[in-house]
Amino acid sequence: MDTGNNNDIPTLLKSNFPPYGRDFPGAIPTGRFSDGKVPSDIIAEKLGIAKTLPPYLGSNLKPHDLLKGVIFASGGSGYDPLTSKLLSVVSMSDQLKYFQEYLAKIKQHFGEEKVKFILEKSVFLVVSSSNDLAETYLVRSIEYNRNSYAEYLVELASEFIKELSELGAKNIGVFSGVPVGCVPAQRTLFGGFKRKCYEKLNKMALHFNSKLSSSLDTLKKELPGKLVFIDVYDTLLDIIKNPTNYGFKVADKGCCGTGKIELVELCNKFTPFTCSNASTHVFFDSYHPSEKAYQIITDKLLAKYLKYLNN
Repeated sequence: MDTGNNNDIPTLLKSNFPPYGRDFPGAIPTGRFSDGKVPSDIIAEKLGIAKTLPPYLGSNLKPHDLLKGVIFASGGSGYDPLTSKLLSVVSMSDQLKYFQEYLAKIKQHFGEEKVKFILEKSVFLVVSSSNDLAETYLVRSIEYNRNSYAEYLVELASEFIKELSELGAKNIGVFSGVPVGCVPAQRTLFGGFKRKCYEKLNKMALHFNSKLSSSLDTLKKELPGKLVFIDVYDTLLDIIKNPTNYGFKVADKGCCGTGKIELVELCNKFTPFTCSNASTHVFFDSYHPSEKAYQIITDKLLAKYLKYLNN
């Protein structure tokens, strides 16, 4: 979801250089982790709000941009506070602080009524857990098994959603975990010679999803407004398992480089073997989908869930 918040913070997790962004308008690398647009842009465009959404930490942000919506997401963060520490990115708690700052700016420039309008009419999307499950669990495995760590993440996610609601958000969509065991990097590390999906990680994501869905059912009764669980797991898994049904040729490797391990700074303009057409690949680098895959996923999710979040 990050549209460039990592560009100006001291982290290695950046994508503001080629070949990232090569299919973005103007072929500009903006800090989006893909060849083109990411779901946050695609959702805004489908809703007729804007063609792209700016990062909140972007230096070109004007007061009027705030009214269309902004992105607080930071690539590499997660529900677990340790995740953002390990990768030196913006933590979820800091993202909430930036959201409070954002509301103060709206009040300053456009008045209290506009703040109320935005809180009541906007859709707030919470998208996290992949980095927790794929990376941070390896560090946390001393104190948690796979299931108990997934349950710990659900506790943290529930707390985050409560805090977002307390700040006034009325229409909240919470994304499920994805089959992160099938991203090319995980296949390379744990999939053996045949580079199969890492099923232990996928099972962990499914356990997280089951517990998160139950937790949200409970929270729905406590919180004002709408709260919707958005299940992206099966949609992405079907694209990965049946790529030709969606017009893809390659699902187990990314477009960048060999597609097996290249990610962030390893995916650069000097990386050899990068594919010429990213739309033939489900993944652009070894972790993040291509714009074409994002378009398909987003279209399916909007068709299924938007009616539940509409006012």
